[in-house]
Amino acid sequence: YGSLSANPRQSNPHTTLETVAGARTVISSIYVNNPLPLYYLDSVAFRLLQMHYFSTNRISPNASFREAVLAGQPADKGLYFPSGIPKFRRDFVENLRDLDNAEIAFEMIHPFVKGEIPDDELFRICSETVNFDFPLVKLTDSIYVLELFHGPTLAFKDVGARFMSRCLKYFVQDRSEKTVVVVATSGDTGGAVAASFHGLSDVEVIILFPKGGVSKVQELQLTTLGGNVTTLELLGTFDDCQALTKTALADADLQSNANLTSANSINPARWLPQQFYYAFALKQWQHEPPMFSVPSGNFGNLAAGMLAGASGLPARGFIAACNANDVVPRYLSSGRYEPRSSIPTLSNAMDVGAPSNWVRVLEILGNQVESTNCPMSAVSISDRATAETMRAVYDETGYSLDPHGAVAYRALNDRLRAEGGRGILLETAHPAKFDSVADILGSKPAQPPNIKDLFGKERLSMTIDNNYAKLKDIIASKI
Repeated sequence: YGSLSANPRQSNPHTTLETVAGARTVISSIYVNNPLPLYYLDSVAFRLLQMHYFSTNRISPNASFREAVLAGQPADKGLYFPSGIPKFRRDFVENLRDLDNAEIAFEMIHPFVKGEIPDDELFRICSETVNFDFPLVKLTDSIYVLELFHGPTLAFKDVGARFMSRCLKYFVQDRSEKTVVVVATSGDTGGAVAASFHGLSDVEVIILFPKGGVSKVQELQLTTLGGNVTTLELLGTFDDCQALTKTALADADLQSNANLTSANSINPARWLPQQFYYAFALKQWQHEPPMFSVPSGNFGNLAAGMLAGASGLPARGFIAACNANDVVPRYLSSGRYEPRSSIPTLSNAMDVGAPSNWVRVLEILGNQVESTNCPMSAVSISDRATAETMRAVYDETGYSLDPHGAVAYRALNDRLRAEGGRGILLETAHPAKFDSVADILGSKPAQPPNIKDLFGKERLSMTIDNNYAKLKDIIASKI
Protein backbone atom coordinates (compact mmCIF):
# COMPACT_ATOMS: atom_id res chain seq x y z
CA TYR A 1 0.00 0.00 0.00
CA GLY A 2 2.97 2.33 -0.31
CA SER A 3 3.94 4.66 2.48
CA LEU A 4 2.41 7.41 4.57
CA SER A 5 4.53 10.35 5.61
CA ALA A 6 3.74 12.32 8.74
CA ASN A 7 4.14 16.10 8.73
CA PRO A 8 7.42 16.86 6.90
CA ARG A 9 8.29 19.47 9.53
CA GLN A 10 8.65 16.70 12.12
CA SER A 11 11.15 13.85 12.18
CA ASN A 12 8.60 11.01 12.19
CA PRO A 13 9.81 8.19 9.92
CA HIS A 14 7.80 6.94 6.97
CA THR A 15 5.55 4.04 7.83
CA THR A 16 4.97 1.13 5.46
CA LEU A 17 1.39 -0.10 5.26
CA GLU A 18 1.22 -3.86 4.74
CA THR A 19 -2.44 -4.67 5.18
CA VAL A 20 -5.71 -2.77 5.06
CA ALA A 21 -6.41 -3.52 8.72
CA GLY A 22 -2.87 -2.60 9.67
CA ALA A 23 -3.10 0.53 7.59
CA ARG A 24 -6.14 1.73 9.48
CA THR A 25 -4.37 1.09 12.77
CA VAL A 26 -1.16 2.84 11.72
CA ILE A 27 -2.91 5.83 10.19
CA SER A 28 -5.22 6.24 13.17
CA SER A 29 -2.28 5.99 15.56
CA ILE A 30 -0.31 8.66 13.73
CA TYR A 31 -3.37 10.88 13.46
CA VAL A 32 -4.36 10.66 17.12
CA ASN A 33 -0.84 11.12 18.47
CA ASN A 34 0.34 13.81 16.07
CA PRO A 35 -1.12 17.30 16.71
CA LEU A 36 0.02 18.44 13.27
CA PRO A 37 -1.59 17.42 9.97
CA LEU A 38 -0.77 14.49 7.77
CA TYR A 39 0.32 15.85 4.42
CA TYR A 40 0.07 14.61 0.84
CA LEU A 41 -1.79 11.37 1.36
CA ASP A 42 -2.24 9.19 -1.71
CA SER A 43 -5.60 7.83 -2.80
CA VAL A 44 -5.11 4.57 -0.85
CA ALA A 45 -4.58 6.43 2.40
CA PHE A 46 -7.65 8.58 1.79
CA ARG A 47 -9.81 5.53 1.19
CA LEU A 48 -8.76 4.33 4.64
CA LEU A 49 -8.87 7.55 6.62
CA GLN A 50 -11.71 10.05 6.88
CA MET A 51 -10.58 13.65 6.62
CA HIS A 52 -10.49 15.71 9.76
CA TYR A 53 -9.74 19.39 10.32
CA PHE A 54 -7.31 20.91 12.80
CA SER A 55 -7.01 24.50 13.98
CA THR A 56 -4.11 26.52 12.64
CA ASN A 57 -3.62 27.77 16.21
CA ARG A 58 -3.11 24.14 17.37
CA ILE A 59 -5.24 24.52 20.53
CA SER A 60 -8.82 23.52 19.70
CA PRO A 61 -9.56 19.81 19.14
CA ASN A 62 -9.78 18.35 15.66
CA ALA A 63 -13.17 18.44 13.96
CA SER A 64 -15.01 16.50 11.28
CA PHE A 65 -16.11 18.34 8.12
CA ARG A 66 -19.61 18.62 9.54
CA GLU A 67 -18.35 20.00 12.84
CA ALA A 68 -16.04 22.46 11.07
CA VAL A 69 -18.83 23.74 8.81
CA LEU A 70 -21.27 24.18 11.67
CA ALA A 71 -18.68 25.92 13.87
CA GLY A 72 -17.21 28.12 11.12
CA GLN A 73 -14.00 28.69 13.06
CA PRO A 74 -12.32 26.85 15.96
CA ALA A 75 -12.80 28.19 19.49
CA ASP A 76 -9.13 29.24 19.60
CA LYS A 77 -9.83 31.64 16.67
CA GLY A 78 -7.55 29.82 14.26
CA LEU A 79 -8.79 28.50 10.92
CA TYR A 80 -9.74 24.93 10.11
CA PHE A 81 -7.30 23.15 7.81
CA PRO A 82 -7.59 19.60 6.43
CA SER A 83 -5.57 16.89 8.14
CA GLY A 84 -4.16 15.79 4.80
CA ILE A 85 -3.70 17.06 1.26
CA PRO A 86 -5.03 14.50 -1.23
CA LYS A 87 -3.23 13.67 -4.46
CA PHE A 88 -5.36 13.65 -7.62
CA ARG A 89 -5.37 10.47 -9.67
CA ARG A 90 -3.30 10.86 -12.82
CA ASP A 91 -6.20 9.90 -15.06
CA PHE A 92 -8.35 12.63 -13.47
CA VAL A 93 -5.86 15.34 -14.39
CA GLU A 94 -5.21 13.91 -17.85
CA ASN A 95 -8.93 13.61 -18.67
CA LEU A 96 -10.25 16.93 -17.38
CA ARG A 97 -11.39 17.87 -20.87
CA ASP A 98 -13.71 14.85 -21.01
CA LEU A 99 -15.43 15.52 -17.66
CA ASP A 100 -18.31 17.88 -17.03
CA ASN A 101 -17.94 20.50 -14.33
CA ALA A 102 -20.10 18.65 -11.81
CA GLU A 103 -17.89 15.55 -12.13
CA ILE A 104 -14.75 17.65 -11.69
CA ALA A 105 -16.19 19.36 -8.62
CA PHE A 106 -17.25 16.07 -7.06
CA GLU A 107 -13.87 14.45 -7.65
CA MET A 108 -12.01 17.41 -6.12
CA ILE A 109 -14.19 17.88 -3.04
CA HIS A 110 -14.92 14.22 -2.24
CA PRO A 111 -11.77 13.53 -0.15
CA PHE A 112 -12.59 16.51 2.07
CA VAL A 113 -16.21 15.50 2.68
CA LYS A 114 -16.11 11.69 2.48
CA GLY A 115 -18.18 9.99 5.18
CA GLU A 116 -20.08 13.18 6.09
CA ILE A 117 -22.45 13.49 3.12
CA PRO A 118 -23.61 10.49 1.01
CA ASP A 119 -22.01 10.43 -2.45
CA ASP A 120 -25.29 10.86 -4.32
CA GLU A 121 -26.22 13.87 -2.19
CA LEU A 122 -22.73 15.35 -2.54
CA PHE A 123 -22.91 14.99 -6.32
CA ARG A 124 -26.27 16.77 -6.33
CA ILE A 125 -24.79 19.59 -4.25
CA CYS A 126 -21.85 19.88 -6.65
CA SER A 127 -24.14 19.89 -9.69
CA GLU A 128 -26.25 22.72 -8.29
CA THR A 129 -23.17 24.64 -7.19
CA VAL A 130 -21.54 24.84 -10.63
CA ASN A 131 -24.56 24.92 -12.96
CA PHE A 132 -23.41 28.02 -14.83
CA ASP A 133 -20.57 28.82 -17.23
CA PHE A 134 -16.88 29.39 -16.45
CA PRO A 135 -15.46 30.43 -19.85
CA LEU A 136 -11.75 30.87 -20.51
CA VAL A 137 -11.30 33.87 -22.82
CA LYS A 138 -8.15 34.63 -24.81
CA LEU A 139 -7.07 38.27 -24.47
CA THR A 140 -3.58 38.10 -26.00
CA ASP A 141 -1.26 35.37 -27.24
CA SER A 142 0.02 34.92 -23.69
CA ILE A 143 -2.81 36.03 -21.40
CA TYR A 144 -6.18 34.36 -20.88
CA VAL A 145 -8.96 35.33 -18.47
CA LEU A 146 -11.15 32.87 -16.57
CA GLU A 147 -14.54 34.54 -16.12
CA LEU A 148 -16.00 33.67 -12.73
CA PHE A 149 -18.92 36.10 -12.85
CA HIS A 150 -21.67 34.14 -14.60
CA GLY A 151 -23.43 33.03 -11.41
CA PRO A 152 -26.51 34.56 -9.73
CA THR A 153 -24.68 37.52 -8.12
CA LEU A 154 -22.08 37.94 -10.89
CA ALA A 155 -19.07 37.14 -8.69
CA PHE A 156 -16.76 34.22 -7.98
CA LYS A 157 -18.15 33.97 -4.44
CA ASP A 158 -21.29 32.32 -5.85
CA VAL A 159 -19.53 28.95 -5.99
CA GLY A 160 -18.49 28.79 -2.34
CA ALA A 161 -21.73 30.32 -1.08
CA ARG A 162 -23.91 27.87 -3.04
CA PHE A 163 -21.84 24.88 -1.92
CA MET A 164 -21.84 25.92 1.72
CA SER A 165 -25.56 26.74 1.86
CA ARG A 166 -26.42 23.30 0.53
CA CYS A 167 -24.03 21.53 2.91
CA LEU A 168 -25.41 23.52 5.82
CA LYS A 169 -28.99 22.72 4.83
CA TYR A 170 -28.10 19.01 4.80
CA PHE A 171 -26.35 19.17 8.18
CA VAL A 172 -29.06 21.10 10.06
CA GLN A 173 -32.13 19.30 8.69
CA ASP A 174 -32.56 17.27 11.86
CA ARG A 175 -31.49 19.94 14.36
CA SER A 176 -34.02 21.75 16.53
CA GLU A 177 -32.06 24.95 17.26
CA LYS A 178 -31.84 27.84 14.83
CA THR A 179 -28.69 28.35 12.74
CA VAL A 180 -27.28 31.87 12.51
CA VAL A 181 -24.79 32.62 9.73
CA VAL A 182 -22.61 35.68 10.39
CA VAL A 183 -20.58 37.04 7.49
CA ALA A 184 -18.28 40.02 7.00
CA THR A 185 -17.97 41.29 3.44
CA SER A 186 -15.83 43.75 1.52
CA GLY A 187 -18.13 43.52 -1.48
CA ASP A 188 -19.05 40.25 -3.17
CA THR A 189 -19.13 37.66 -0.37
CA GLY A 190 -22.18 39.13 1.35
CA GLY A 191 -24.25 39.32 -1.83
CA ALA A 192 -23.46 35.73 -2.77
CA VAL A 193 -24.18 34.47 0.75
CA ALA A 194 -27.42 36.46 1.01
CA ALA A 195 -28.67 35.11 -2.31
CA SER A 196 -27.70 31.52 -1.45
CA PHE A 197 -29.27 31.48 2.03
CA HIS A 198 -32.27 33.76 1.42
CA GLY A 199 -35.53 32.03 2.28
CA LEU A 200 -33.98 29.00 4.01
CA SER A 201 -36.15 28.06 7.00
CA ASP A 202 -34.50 28.03 10.44
CA VAL A 203 -31.45 29.90 9.11
CA GLU A 204 -30.80 33.58 9.90
CA VAL A 205 -28.10 35.50 8.06
CA ILE A 206 -26.32 38.55 9.53
CA ILE A 207 -24.18 40.52 7.06
CA LEU A 208 -21.69 43.22 8.05
CA PHE A 209 -20.06 45.52 5.50
CA PRO A 210 -18.12 48.79 5.83
CA LYS A 211 -20.52 51.67 5.25
CA GLY A 212 -19.59 53.44 2.03
CA GLY A 213 -16.95 50.80 1.30
CA VAL A 214 -18.69 48.85 -1.49
CA SER A 215 -19.97 49.74 -4.94
CA LYS A 216 -23.56 50.81 -5.57
CA VAL A 217 -24.50 47.47 -7.15
CA GLN A 218 -22.82 45.51 -4.36
CA GLU A 219 -24.69 47.61 -1.81
CA LEU A 220 -28.02 46.87 -3.49
CA GLN A 221 -27.24 43.14 -3.56
CA LEU A 222 -26.53 43.32 0.17
CA THR A 223 -29.46 45.44 1.27
CA THR A 224 -32.54 44.51 -0.78
CA LEU A 225 -33.41 40.97 0.28
CA GLY A 226 -34.83 41.25 3.79
CA GLY A 227 -36.62 38.23 5.22
CA ASN A 228 -34.10 36.03 6.99
CA VAL A 229 -31.23 38.30 5.85
CA THR A 230 -30.24 41.19 8.15
CA THR A 231 -27.74 43.66 6.71
CA LEU A 232 -25.60 45.90 8.92
CA GLU A 233 -23.61 48.87 7.61
CA LEU A 234 -20.67 49.20 9.98
CA LEU A 235 -18.99 52.52 10.71
CA GLY A 236 -15.54 51.05 10.22
CA THR A 237 -13.39 48.99 7.84
CA PHE A 238 -13.72 45.46 6.51
CA ASP A 239 -11.08 44.39 9.03
CA ASP A 240 -13.38 45.71 11.77
CA CYS A 241 -16.27 43.70 10.29
CA GLN A 242 -14.12 40.59 10.20
CA ALA A 243 -12.93 41.08 13.79
CA LEU A 244 -16.50 41.44 15.07
CA THR A 245 -17.55 38.31 13.17
CA LYS A 246 -14.74 36.26 14.71
CA THR A 247 -15.61 37.57 18.18
CA ALA A 248 -19.23 36.51 17.70
CA LEU A 249 -18.24 33.03 16.57
CA ALA A 250 -16.14 32.60 19.71
CA ASP A 251 -18.92 33.86 22.01
CA ALA A 252 -19.90 30.91 24.23
CA ASP A 253 -23.08 32.67 25.37
CA LEU A 254 -24.39 32.99 21.80
CA GLN A 255 -23.24 29.48 20.87
CA SER A 256 -25.18 28.03 23.81
CA ASN A 257 -28.46 29.33 22.40
CA ALA A 258 -28.03 28.71 18.66
CA ASN A 259 -25.72 27.18 16.12
CA LEU A 260 -23.55 30.13 15.09
CA THR A 261 -21.34 29.79 12.00
CA SER A 262 -19.61 31.91 9.40
CA ALA A 263 -20.02 32.06 5.64
CA ASN A 264 -16.72 33.84 5.08
CA SER A 265 -13.89 31.86 3.55
CA ILE A 266 -12.76 31.05 7.09
CA ASN A 267 -15.46 28.35 6.84
CA PRO A 268 -14.01 25.32 5.03
CA ALA A 269 -17.24 24.78 3.07
CA ARG A 270 -16.83 28.27 1.61
CA TRP A 271 -13.10 27.97 1.07
CA LEU A 272 -12.51 24.48 -0.37
CA PRO A 273 -14.84 24.73 -3.43
CA GLN A 274 -12.73 27.56 -4.80
CA GLN A 275 -10.32 24.86 -5.99
CA PHE A 276 -12.82 24.12 -8.76
CA TYR A 277 -11.96 27.30 -10.69
CA TYR A 278 -8.45 26.15 -11.47
CA ALA A 279 -9.56 22.78 -12.83
CA PHE A 280 -12.27 24.48 -14.93
CA ALA A 281 -9.55 26.69 -16.43
CA LEU A 282 -7.22 23.78 -17.20
CA LYS A 283 -10.11 21.87 -18.76
CA GLN A 284 -10.10 24.56 -21.47
CA TRP A 285 -6.31 25.05 -21.62
CA GLN A 286 -4.15 23.74 -24.47
CA HIS A 287 -0.66 24.89 -23.50
CA GLU A 288 2.08 24.24 -20.97
CA PRO A 289 1.11 24.61 -17.27
CA PRO A 290 0.05 28.24 -16.81
CA MET A 291 0.98 30.94 -14.34
CA PHE A 292 -2.17 31.83 -12.37
CA SER A 293 -2.67 35.45 -11.33
CA VAL A 294 -5.23 35.79 -8.55
CA PRO A 295 -6.76 39.02 -7.22
CA SER A 296 -5.92 38.71 -3.53
CA GLY A 297 -7.41 40.42 -0.49
CA ASN A 298 -8.33 37.86 2.15
CA PHE A 299 -6.30 35.19 0.25
CA GLY A 300 -8.96 32.46 0.23
CA ASN A 301 -9.01 32.13 -3.55
CA LEU A 302 -5.22 32.00 -3.80
CA ALA A 303 -4.98 29.47 -0.95
CA ALA A 304 -7.55 27.24 -2.67
CA GLY A 305 -5.62 27.38 -5.93
CA MET A 306 -2.40 26.49 -4.16
CA LEU A 307 -4.14 23.60 -2.42
CA ALA A 308 -5.26 22.28 -5.83
CA GLY A 309 -1.70 22.73 -7.07
CA ALA A 310 -0.32 20.79 -4.08
CA SER A 311 -2.80 18.02 -4.94
CA GLY A 312 -1.36 17.72 -8.43
CA LEU A 313 -3.19 20.21 -10.65
CA PRO A 314 -0.62 21.49 -13.20
CA ALA A 315 0.48 25.08 -12.57
CA ARG A 316 3.70 26.97 -13.22
CA GLY A 317 3.01 29.10 -10.16
CA PHE A 318 0.65 31.52 -8.45
CA ILE A 319 0.79 35.30 -8.25
CA ALA A 320 -1.01 36.99 -5.36
CA ALA A 321 -2.07 40.19 -7.13
CA CYS A 322 -2.70 42.76 -4.38
CA ASN A 323 -3.68 46.42 -4.38
CA ALA A 324 -2.21 49.02 -2.00
CA ASN A 325 -3.10 46.71 0.90
CA ASP A 326 0.26 45.02 0.58
CA VAL A 327 0.89 43.15 3.83
CA VAL A 328 1.86 39.94 1.99
CA PRO A 329 4.09 41.52 -0.71
CA ARG A 330 5.89 43.40 2.09
CA TYR A 331 6.26 40.21 4.09
CA LEU A 332 7.76 38.30 1.19
CA SER A 333 10.17 41.18 0.60
CA SER A 334 11.18 41.94 4.19
CA GLY A 335 10.38 38.81 6.17
CA ARG A 336 8.22 40.85 8.55
CA TYR A 337 4.48 40.20 8.72
CA GLU A 338 2.92 43.51 9.71
CA PRO A 339 -0.87 43.80 9.29
CA ARG A 340 -2.12 47.37 8.95
CA SER A 341 -5.45 49.15 8.76
CA SER A 342 -6.92 48.66 5.30
CA ILE A 343 -6.67 51.41 2.68
CA PRO A 344 -9.62 52.20 0.35
CA THR A 345 -8.82 51.46 -3.31
CA LEU A 346 -10.53 50.99 -6.67
CA SER A 347 -10.48 47.23 -6.07
CA ASN A 348 -12.51 47.49 -2.87
CA ALA A 349 -13.14 43.77 -2.33
CA MET A 350 -9.38 43.40 -1.79
CA ASP A 351 -9.14 46.17 0.81
CA VAL A 352 -7.96 43.86 3.59
CA GLY A 353 -5.15 44.79 5.94
CA ALA A 354 -5.03 41.48 7.85
CA PRO A 355 -5.85 38.60 5.47
CA SER A 356 -7.32 35.67 7.40
CA ASN A 357 -6.42 32.98 4.90
CA TRP A 358 -2.70 33.74 4.88
CA VAL A 359 -2.27 31.11 7.61
CA ARG A 360 -3.70 28.53 5.20
CA VAL A 361 -1.15 29.52 2.57
CA LEU A 362 1.57 28.96 5.18
CA GLU A 363 0.14 25.52 6.00
CA ILE A 364 0.19 24.51 2.33
CA LEU A 365 3.78 25.70 2.02
CA GLY A 366 4.85 24.04 5.26
CA ASN A 367 5.94 27.52 6.37
CA GLN A 368 8.67 27.38 3.71
CA VAL A 369 7.77 30.74 2.14
CA GLU A 370 11.40 31.69 1.62
CA SER A 371 12.25 28.48 -0.25
CA THR A 372 13.53 28.86 -3.79
CA ASN A 373 10.89 26.28 -4.76
CA CYS A 374 8.01 28.34 -3.34
CA PRO A 375 5.22 28.27 -5.98
CA MET A 376 3.85 31.72 -5.13
CA SER A 377 4.87 35.34 -5.37
CA ALA A 378 3.03 38.55 -4.49
CA VAL A 379 2.98 42.05 -5.94
CA SER A 380 1.20 45.30 -5.13
CA ILE A 381 -0.49 47.27 -7.92
CA SER A 382 -1.45 50.92 -7.41
CA ASP A 383 -4.81 52.45 -8.31
CA ARG A 384 -3.07 54.47 -11.01
CA ALA A 385 -1.62 51.33 -12.59
CA THR A 386 -5.01 49.60 -12.22
CA ALA A 387 -6.80 52.35 -14.16
CA GLU A 388 -4.04 52.48 -16.80
CA THR A 389 -4.37 48.72 -17.28
CA MET A 390 -8.15 48.86 -17.63
CA ARG A 391 -7.86 51.52 -20.34
CA ALA A 392 -5.02 49.78 -22.17
CA VAL A 393 -6.75 46.39 -22.27
CA TYR A 394 -10.02 47.97 -23.40
CA ASP A 395 -8.31 49.99 -26.15
CA GLU A 396 -6.28 47.01 -27.40
CA THR A 397 -8.79 44.18 -27.09
CA GLY A 398 -12.22 45.72 -26.46
CA TYR A 399 -12.43 43.74 -23.19
CA SER A 400 -13.69 45.45 -20.03
CA LEU A 401 -11.83 44.36 -16.92
CA ASP A 402 -13.18 45.18 -13.50
CA PRO A 403 -10.63 46.78 -11.10
CA HIS A 404 -9.83 43.46 -9.38
CA GLY A 405 -9.23 41.70 -12.68
CA ALA A 406 -7.10 44.64 -13.81
CA VAL A 407 -4.83 44.20 -10.77
CA ALA A 408 -4.38 40.53 -11.70
CA TYR A 409 -3.80 41.37 -15.38
CA ARG A 410 -1.11 43.93 -14.58
CA ALA A 411 0.68 41.57 -12.20
CA LEU A 412 0.58 38.75 -14.76
CA ASN A 413 1.58 40.90 -17.72
CA ASP A 414 4.59 42.28 -15.85
CA ARG A 415 5.68 38.76 -14.88
CA LEU A 416 5.32 37.31 -18.38
CA ARG A 417 7.18 40.21 -19.96
CA ALA A 418 10.10 39.47 -17.66
CA GLU A 419 10.06 35.67 -17.88
CA GLY A 420 7.98 34.66 -20.91
CA GLY A 421 5.37 31.94 -20.99
CA ARG A 422 1.58 32.06 -20.73
CA GLY A 423 -0.83 32.64 -17.91
CA ILE A 424 -4.42 32.86 -16.71
CA LEU A 425 -5.90 35.64 -14.62
CA LEU A 426 -9.05 35.10 -12.59
CA GLU A 427 -11.71 37.71 -13.31
CA THR A 428 -13.68 37.59 -10.11
CA ALA A 429 -16.64 39.94 -10.74
CA HIS A 430 -18.63 41.42 -13.60
CA PRO A 431 -17.39 44.93 -14.54
CA ALA A 432 -20.96 46.29 -14.38
CA LYS A 433 -20.84 45.88 -10.59
CA PHE A 434 -18.36 48.75 -10.24
CA ASP A 435 -19.11 52.42 -10.75
CA SER A 436 -15.45 53.16 -11.48
CA VAL A 437 -15.41 51.09 -14.69
CA ALA A 438 -17.53 53.58 -16.65
CA ASP A 439 -15.56 56.52 -15.22
CA ILE A 440 -12.23 55.00 -16.24
CA LEU A 441 -13.20 53.56 -19.62
CA GLY A 442 -15.61 56.30 -20.66
CA SER A 443 -18.05 53.54 -21.57
CA LYS A 444 -20.58 51.86 -19.32
CA PRO A 445 -20.57 48.03 -19.41
CA ALA A 446 -23.87 46.43 -20.39
CA GLN A 447 -25.89 45.59 -17.29
CA PRO A 448 -27.15 42.01 -16.97
CA PRO A 449 -30.88 41.72 -16.07
CA ASN A 450 -30.18 40.71 -12.47
CA ILE A 451 -28.38 44.04 -11.94
CA LYS A 452 -31.07 46.14 -13.61
CA ASP A 453 -33.73 44.60 -11.36
CA LEU A 454 -31.94 45.74 -8.19
CA PHE A 455 -32.46 49.46 -8.74
CA GLY A 456 -36.22 49.31 -8.19
CA LYS A 457 -36.02 47.49 -4.86
CA GLU A 458 -36.31 48.92 -1.35
CA ARG A 459 -33.11 49.10 0.71
CA LEU A 460 -33.33 47.21 4.01
CA SER A 461 -30.36 47.78 6.31
CA MET A 462 -29.27 49.47 9.53
CA THR A 463 -26.12 51.41 10.42
CA ILE A 464 -24.20 50.42 13.56
CA ASP A 465 -21.05 51.57 15.34
CA ASN A 466 -17.97 49.40 15.59
CA ASN A 467 -19.25 47.91 18.84
CA TYR A 468 -19.51 44.20 19.60
CA ALA A 469 -22.21 44.63 22.25
CA LYS A 470 -24.56 46.08 19.61
CA LEU A 471 -23.84 43.24 17.19
CA LYS A 472 -24.41 40.68 19.95
CA ASP A 473 -27.79 42.21 20.76
CA ILE A 474 -28.83 41.98 17.10
CA ILE A 475 -27.71 38.36 16.81
CA ALA A 476 -29.47 37.46 20.07
CA SER A 477 -32.70 39.00 18.78
CA LYS A 478 -32.65 36.58 15.82
CA ILE A 479 -32.28 33.45 17.94
